[in-house]
Formats: sequence, structure tokens, C-alpha cells
Amino acid sequence: MSRKIIVLDTTLRDGEQVPGAKLNVHQKIEFAQQLKRLNADIIEAGFPASSAGDFQSVQEIARTVGDTISITALARAVKNDIDAVYESIRLAQNPFIHIVLGTSNIHVEKKFNRSKDAVMQMGVDAVKYAKTLLPHVQYSTEDASRSDFEYLWQTIEAVVKAGATIINVPDTVGYAVPEEFGELIRKINERLKNVNPDVILSVHCHNDLGLATANTLSAIKNGADKVECTINGLGERAGNTSLEEVVMGLKVRENYYGCHTGIHAKELLRTSRLLTHLTGLDVQVNKAITGENAFAHSSGIHQDGLLKDKRVYEIMSPEEVGAESMELILTARSGRHAFKNAVEKMGFAVEDAEDFEQLFAKFLTLADAKKEVYDHDVFYLVTQHRTIDTSDSRLYELESFQVVTGDLCPTATVRLKKGGVTFTDSAVGDGPIDALYSAIKALAGLEVQLKDYKINSLSRGKEAIGRVNIRIEYQGKTYSGRAMDTDIIKASAMAFLNGINAALLDTSHEAVVTAES
Repeated sequence: MSRKIIVLDTTLRDGEQVPGAKLNVHQKIEFAQQLKRLNADIIEAGFPASSAGDFQSVQEIARTVGDTISITALARAVKNDIDAVYESIRLAQNPFIHIVLGTSNIHVEKKFNRSKDAVMQMGVDAVKYAKTLLPHVQYSTEDASRSDFEYLWQTIEAVVKAGATIINVPDTVGYAVPEEFGELIRKINERLKNVNPDVILSVHCHNDLGLATANTLSAIKNGADKVECTINGLGERAGNTSLEEVVMGLKVRENYYGCHTGIHAKELLRTSRLLTHLTGLDVQVNKAITGENAFAHSSGIHQDGLLKDKRVYEIMSPEEVGAESMELILTARSGRHAFKNAVEKMGFAVEDAEDFEQLFAKFLTLADAKKEVYDHDVFYLVTQHRTIDTSDSRLYELESFQVVTGDLCPTATVRLKKGGVTFTDSAVGDGPIDALYSAIKALAGLEVQLKDYKINSLSRGKEAIGRVNIRIEYQGKTYSGRAMDTDIIKASAMAFLNGINAALLDTSHEAVVTAES
């Protein structure tokens, strides 16, 4: 009988720790809604004690998608963190508190500067307190793969007896190898079932040696019932276990693993693309499952075999992960019904009539400019429409611009609006984009540095929409900006402005405490 594996998505917590990948509340809710369509079992929505903004984001996610998906958030083994998690997730139908505390010698001695017994007692006390708030508590033994096994087990046994209902074993720094990690999980699983067979055994792997997926699958083979992953393997350093790789690994090789997930595989590619759009972090072209070349075949021998039978060189079809082979091409004459069908096919809800009319008006404008509108165009039209918020008086809005280029004196004039007031300035630069960005910086009064600038075409044809991703640095922090338009200069201005707005919104100036498990 196939065993069900619980999937926790931590893209909005561990994945968001990538520099420049920070999302605002609206973007997080948009992504959480897609995780709901993906049918993730659990969303780890953030680290609410780190900032007021993160607390608000976690709370809103619990309100909007917590009716069908279990919601959790991260806490260190201290009362204030646990209280922040509880207050932010308590409105969800099935919330639980996630506590993390190190168990390796280097964490105990260098990070906490306490005895092993004292650190273990911290964990026990934290679990006991969390249990007074919610019935389910997850305990993560940070850096488990580098921990002394007997101390690791003593900690697990103690927190289970204190009331922990999920034990998570992290390979925090990506140190483990599959055979070793599988054996560690096997030993813990055997002992855990003797202490309390109802406790769920979970794993959380990092990809520093490129082994996160392999370690996770090895853990599943050896008894783990829950996995923690991110979409596209997003995460700090080399990233986390890729959700799509684990899901499809279990699906394609179910005869070997004897396990399955409840993930709707056809939503995988759509979820990957949404995350790319929201963060501006592209997926490598040869990335398994979601990379642009994941199902491409250029070898003549491969192509010949595929024409005879796809199974010759394909172990799964692109349609299984949502890469539909046919797409409906829309024009300005397609009408509301065809456009609504295209939007709903991508998984977006369109119940709000007023919102749909606004979206349809933007579609008509795009269709007039572009003539033929493809699935990629519709996808990014919807995601852009639903992640823009110009109601905040702190934010700048691009009203108009003019760029003069050439090899003599590239010049840009920009008009911005902020809080109902219009500002205009001009600047020269080494090229049109440099001049444009110099004018915007002068108007905003922020000394930001451009760290990265990328242009991508989203679809076919000479009128294809261009997407611009930029990353800027301001006061030691990195912020991302993204925009798209058929006019690549306009998209460049909007992307830069979105990066500046992201910096302006980050006004708390609190030291954001990064946490990893």
C-alpha cells in the first residue's frame, strides 16, 4: 500500500531568506493562493518575530488560505517568538507552532554558549509552553546531520515527552550524503516509534553539495513521513530541497519508494513561474522538472526515438507538470469569455466582476499593442495586475518619461507621482538606461546602487512583452524590482521604480533576524 507523504512548503520562510527575494504582503498572499491550488499540505508562512511586516504577512496568509491548508511559522525556543507565532497563525483551521533549536556541538558551544543539558532544557520548556497554546508543536533539531547521535536522540526523546507532535530533522548546512542521512532517519524512526508511534518524523535538507533532493528521498525510503521543500529549490546559499523534484521523484518511481503525495502535479510549472515572476530569480534552463529545457530534445537520435514513441526518452510527459502542449492565442476580438477562460485555465479566480473588468481592459490595451496574446502574456498580465499596490502614499508611480539616446549625450526626463504630487527631473548618462535611472534616483532622493539588470522576452513575435528584473542595494540591503511591457525602456523604468518602492516600504529599520533550520 502506498504511503502518503506530507509536504510542507517553506518558500515563504526559508526560501525568502535569499537576498533580494523578499516579497510584500500582497505578493505573499498571491503565492500562498497558488500553493493552495498546488494542494500543499502545510505552508510555513514566515518568521513572525523577525519584524512587524513578517508578522502581518503570516497573519494575512492564515486568514486567506488557512481554511483548507495547515499553517505554521517559525519560532526560536523563546517565549516571545512562540507568542508571535501563535498570534499570527491562530485564525487558521489547523495551525501548529514550529520551534527550532540547535543540537550540534558547534551550535551548542558557539551559538548558545551553554551546556548541552541547558540547551536541551530550553527546548523542553519551549515545547511545554507552546503546548499550552496549540495542540500541535513541531520541534526542529537544527544541524542534526552534524550532531552527536546520542545527544540528538536524548533531545528528541525529551521534547516528545514534553508534547512535541512532529520531529523535524534538518540537514541545515547540506553536509549529509544520502546513505548516511537515510541511516540516521532509520535509527531515529525505530526509536521514535517505541516512544510515541503517533509522532510524525520530518526532514528538511539544504543543497550545499547538490544532494538535498537525494537526501530527502533517502529519508523517505527510511521512514520519514513529512518533507520540507521550496519551489524551484529557492533558499539561501545553494537553496533547499526542490518540491517539484521530490514530488515527481515519488510519482515516477512510486514502485520503488511505495509513497505518494497529494500535490497537484499539473500546478508545478505554474507555481514555479509565479515564484520567478514575484522574486525575479530565474530558474536555470536545465533545472529538473521546471527548467525551460527540462523536456527539450535536440539530439537527432533522441528526436527520432521520440517520434516513434515518447517513452523512448521521456520518463514523464510535460503535461504532467502543467506544461501544456497547446495554447490558445488571443486577440482584441477574443472577447470576455475567451479571456476569462484563459485566466481560469491558469488557476486564477475571477469572481470579482469589477476586478475582472479592470483586468480585461488591460488585456485589450495589450492586445491592441501586441496583436496576438499568448499564455505567457496572460499569466504575467494577471500576476502584475494583482501584485501592484499604488494606494500607499510613500510609493512613487511612473507618470511619463522621455529618453534621447545616441553616442553624443544620452538624456532622460522623468515625471513621477507620489501622494498626489508630481515631480519632474532630467539627467544624462552613459546610455539611455543609465540616464533614466539617474533621473529616477535624483527624484527619489535615494542613493541606491544597481547590482543586476536582466531583460527577458516572455513570448513570441516582434511585439513580445519584455520582462526586466533588477536588483538594487540600499543601506546594505538588497531589493528586487520587476516590470514588463512591450516597451523595454518603460519596463526598465518601472522595474527600477519598483525596487525603490520596495526599499521605501522597508521602513521599520529593525534588524531582521534570519533563521534557518
